[in-house]
Amino acid sequence: MITATTPAQPRQDVPTSSLPEEKLAGDGERPPPVIIAGRRLSPTVVFDTYWRFAAARQAIYEARIAGLPGPWTEDPILSAHRFTNCYRAADRVSQYLITHVSYGEEQSIDEVFFRTLLFKIFNKISTWELLTAALGTPAWTTYSFDRYNTVLSEAFARKQRLYSAAYVVPPPSLGEERKHSNHLRLLEMLMRADVPRRMRDVSSMQTAFELLRGYPAIGDFLAYQYLIDLNYSAAYDYGEMEFVVPGPGARDGIRKCFGVAAIGIEADIIRYMADHQDEHFQRLGLRFRGLRGRPLQLIDCQNLFCEVDKYARVAHPDVAGLSGRTRIKQRFQAVTDAVPAWFPPKWGINGSAPAWN
Repeated sequence: MITATTPAQPRQDVPTSSLPEEKLAGDGERPPPVIIAGRRLSPTVVFDTYWRFAAARQAIYEARIAGLPGPWTEDPILSAHRFTNCYRAADRVSQYLITHVSYGEEQSIDEVFFRTLLFKIFNKISTWELLTAALGTPAWTTYSFDRYNTVLSEAFARKQRLYSAAYVVPPPSLGEERKHSNHLRLLEMLMRADVPRRMRDVSSMQTAFELLRGYPAIGDFLAYQYLIDLNYSAAYDYGEMEFVVPGPGARDGIRKCFGVAAIGIEADIIRYMADHQDEHFQRLGLRFRGLRGRPLQLIDCQNLFCEVDKYARVAHPDVAGLSGRTRIKQRFQAVTDAVPAWFPPKWGINGSAPAWN
């Protein structure tokens, strides 16, 4: 049994690229029991797949950053289907947010909040660039509902997709006919309620989450996602290991890793994964050096459960989750564009040597 006080014995470091394909999906042996939140949990084979997936997916990312030619993996599932990076901040949309929205010029806290939420409500680069092309750099000081709404409504009439399909963004009901119009009203509401400064002045990440959670159509999942995105900026400085909210996809992955015994302690399980990551990578003989030395944070472990849920639909079809989904919708398509890799300066990893050197 593995507990917080019983570290696993390290094994020989084996590069993920040398693992045979079947090892990523697991060898059929059940992992050792773990104690989380006072419960004795007996993980399924998907638990070890979680760690193997993380190591293999990070190896793909490192190879792409290094400019190595593909294919970057021999795993047939990773080769055929699209999965996000292990680190949320490394994904394309997050990289765009960090480099084009959060930073690049000096901004007041109001502008950081306004620009971040405007970008993340739609979560689509093309929508941000649509607004920028028509109106200049979006800014609260020059914001006009009519101007912004006209640009978005005209694009909607042209059947241009305004919202990302990455996750569901429910519409608030604030008196407007269209979803995007109501979201602009919601953003106005947040700004006029001085939420940017109120969030900065609270004592904890959880309190900031609860503040966002109190506004229309911002449920647990969106409040936590928005909080993480705001925290990339220099305006906010919560610790990413302070607080986590399991999303629907993560709960599905947790169920596949631990079964029904995980009900009610999903956040504790995510924290366990973050706290014990080195232990399990060593136990399985996997190389995982993090993001330029930065270990997986709570948000990253949460996201990995979402991705392992998808991976397990093919690798472990006999292990049931919550959603009942049986296939992975998005197919992998290789792109030749350079992969950006610039992170919040406060993390202190932009000037360090790349992890693959």
